[in-house]
Amino acid sequence: MAGSTPSVKKSHPRLKRSFVVTGLLVVPLIVLVVAGSVLSGYGLNVRGFAGGIANVLRGVRDHQTIVSNTGDYKNIIFLHHSVGHNLIEQGSVRELFTEAGYQFWDHDYNYPGLTDPAGKLTGYHYNVPGDNTDPDGLLGILAQPAYGLPLNTLSGLLQHEVILLKSCFPASNITSDAQLEERKSWYLKMRDTLDQHPDRLFIMLTPPPLNPAETKPEDARRARAVANWLESEEFLQGHPNIFAFDFFDLLAESDPAAPDFNMLRAAYRTGGDSHPNQVANQNIGPTLVEFVTSTVEQFKQTR
Repeated sequence: MAGSTPSVKKSHPRLKRSFVVTGLLVVPLIVLVVAGSVLSGYGLNVRGFAGGIANVLRGVRDHQTIVSNTGDYKNIIFLHHSVGHNLIEQGSVRELFTEAGYQFWDHDYNYPGLTDPAGKLTGYHYNVPGDNTDPDGLLGILAQPAYGLPLNTLSGLLQHEVILLKSCFPASNITSDAQLEERKSWYLKMRDTLDQHPDRLFIMLTPPPLNPAETKPEDARRARAVANWLESEEFLQGHPNIFAFDFFDLLAESDPAAPDFNMLRAAYRTGGDSHPNQVANQNIGPTLVEFVTSTVEQFKQTR
């Protein structure tokens, strides 16, 4: 009609309330996704959002069934890669810990991730940044903030009372004295962080030696020097919650006259591969379990 005023469509009150309720639900969800993604180290991307929040939620879901503050130090986590995986599987490590009354968890690469004491994959991981467990990677993990929930690698590890840390054999590729000193400086910084958690028992495995096909005598000598230093009083004295298991020494040729001195010994290698073979794992697996259980008892006496 000429001269009439156009009608204005009014919003229905119920529609407004619907938008408000939706916003109240969606915004916290977005914040949770972002927080899970960033705190877990996945970054701000679509894949990271999905993977980060799913991983964090699974870890939080299991938190109460994993976390141990009982003081009996029977809850163990072993952070490792393929050498550790083979040691567990071929050295009967999980079975021996179970027989001794321990709960043995282990964390491989982010995929496959965390395995429970029954040997079952949990379907999630503690998100090791870059899958790096070399000394610089361990230093980065230990520099993370510690949360009450497993929102990053360090917080996941701290759910357990006994924490075994191991770098793989690439860490024994030390090509200069400057690198040797750098390695020591990294371990000293790690030690500073471990000191901040006196209620946790940390056992550092010295990195395994390299196959003669993948190293040189001088580099192998430096690798031995790091292993010796990690188990020395210079490194350990005054730090009652830190111990060293000399994995390197158990695997390396000990005869100074041998051409493979300080390298993966002949009986423990196959071809040019630096992974210790089944014989090595069968021999060393029980030794590791015995060392850990005796160390736990020793540590408990100081509590």
